[in-house]
Amino acid sequence: MSYNNYLDADAAWNCVSEFRNPTCVIVKHTNPCGVASGDDILEAYRLAVKADPVSAFGGIVAFNIEVDDALAKEIREFRSPTDGETRMFYEIVVAPKYTEKGLEILRGKSKTLRILEAKKNEKGKLSLRQVGGGWLAQDSDDLTPQDIQFNVVSEKKPQDNELRDAEFAWLCVKHVKSNAIVIAKDNRMLGMGSGQPNRLESLRIALRKAGNEVKGAALASDAFFPFAWKDAVEEACESGIGVIAEPGGSIRDGDAVDCCNKYGVSLLFTKVRHFRH
Repeated sequence: MSYNNYLDADAAWNCVSEFRNPTCVIVKHTNPCGVASGDDILEAYRLAVKADPVSAFGGIVAFNIEVDDALAKEIREFRSPTDGETRMFYEIVVAPKYTEKGLEILRGKSKTLRILEAKKNEKGKLSLRQVGGGWLAQDSDDLTPQDIQFNVVSEKKPQDNELRDAEFAWLCVKHVKSNAIVIAKDNRMLGMGSGQPNRLESLRIALRKAGNEVKGAALASDAFFPFAWKDAVEEACESGIGVIAEPGGSIRDGDAVDCCNKYGVSLLFTKVRHFRH
């Protein structure tokens, strides 16, 4: 295990631990490139890979439930959706536990595959970061959708399924490096844009990855939109996004509301900023 292996494994485990339903998260360079939840963990795994199969190759895959024989076999044999032939390769698999047979199957996948067992994260710990001359400390970003209010500020109210999609996207985007945008629908991440110096570029990356599935999907932003017209909010609305979740707090919040009203898009303010660095 290298330094970066530990960082990526920790990022994958922190993200997958957020979800209540059976979930798969795939991480590359500490950013989740695939996230999906569902009663069928095999299908969740397939959908997580589908979000960005090119980035998923060589990444870290994490599950929040036991890896049994069937799941281990799927991990071992699954072919990339890009060509249907290339067998998916991973650096690390992380899960709370494994069946004996599941562990045996995974060990046969690759001599270099690291198989990690992780414990449930504790809430309320400080987040520490070393800087020149000392340390920075802040509260951990461990709020869940159940801890906050998704306040409707647009004329159009989201449907129940749209609100669920917005909550799912909000959970995903908190683990993406800022400027961060996540597009999600039906308990799966369709696309994400991360680490761009401006929010518009992150949006465009997320839209490109989501492709034709963007229609009616939810979009979550890790911080407020500084501009709306002819910028990220309007481009999101024009793409077919159904609901947008963001913290609010910009001096131009009114423009974001007006823009969403023009296009018939639901806009939710959470009053909680992620802004992961």
